Amino acid sequence: MTQTIWLTQPNAPISIEQPLPNRKTLRQWLLPFSKRDTARAVALLALDYALLFAVLAGTVVLSHWWAKLLAGMCAGFMIGRLFIIGHDACHQSLTPNRKLNPWLGRLAFLPSLTPYSLWEVGHNVIHHGYTNLKDVDFVWQPLSAEEYAALGRFKQLMYRVYRSGWAPGLYYLVEMWWNRMFFPNSTYMPTRRPIFLKDSCLAAAFGVAWIGTMVWAALATEQSIWLTFVMGVAIPFLFWVTMIGFVVYVHHTHTQVVWHDNKAQWTRAAPFVSTTVHLTFPLKIGALLHNIMEHTAHHVDMSVPLYHLKGAQAKLEAMLPERIVIQPFSLGWYVRTARSCKLYDFKQQRWQKF
Repeated sequence: MTQTIWLTQPNAPISIEQPLPNRKTLRQWLLPFSKRDTARAVALLALDYALLFAVLAGTVVLSHWWAKLLAGMCAGFMIGRLFIIGHDACHQSLTPNRKLNPWLGRLAFLPSLTPYSLWEVGHNVIHHGYTNLKDVDFVWQPLSAEEYAALGRFKQLMYRVYRSGWAPGLYYLVEMWWNRMFFPNSTYMPTRRPIFLKDSCLAAAFGVAWIGTMVWAALATEQSIWLTFVMGVAIPFLFWVTMIGFVVYVHHTHTQVVWHDNKAQWTRAAPFVSTTVHLTFPLKIGALLHNIMEHTAHHVDMSVPLYHLKGAQAKLEAMLPERIVIQPFSLGWYVRTARSCKLYDFKQQRWQKF
């Protein structure tokens, strides 16, 4: 009876001693949260674009350098919010219209200079399809002590910098965006498709237009082109890559999060639950991030739209007590995690320091 209680009593929590229900059952729990709303999605996209344009204008019209800097950082945050909307569209979870979603996704991805089709392959197919499976999921994949020792000095240095806790943005900028998303070479993307080039060109064209607009604004207002570029382009983009690098790092790096190097073992471990973290924040900061930190629910069912993720996450946590990694954010926790999660012992399935 204890092993089949979730079949006979679908609303009864599953204790830690009972086997985890299959993914189909977990998704059935989340069906009430899978309803998508086109009007709501388009309104969110329009609002975030309006806010982005407003703060980018602030980098030009505000007088003091610190006010320009603050506006530039806010622009980076808005780029992150738009990216999360694009992320949902790429999962076909933003609206019920499967033809509309890719166009909304491309539009939302433009300020982050993210090619839609390349993100779709790297994120939807590889990361979600093989979360935390070594040598398949490349997102923040840790090295073993032996692999680290075999690296050259420069690569060891870069790995140390990436894992320091201070450089999630550098990791995303180099390893994710530059190597795999922006005109990637055959080493990082062996498959060559025309749509990859088209989407990369679209992102590049937006980048050129963005820079050109800021240069024009500087000339029109008789300001320094260099200062306007830094505040209106460089700061927003660097803030954005730091933001997304941090988000992806804390989603899948935790002393309780397990990585696998054996596919059969990985399959048995129900990786859609055991490989993600629900990082919580005070003051409803998670809502400002379009609920992207409700990450377990997202990995269980990618069809749940961002505006229903909070309810879906709460449902999972109520049904699966003690199985989901729930971590209140604090600077102390983040520093301890960065110190502890350097290398990974795949045999013992535990994190190691250098």
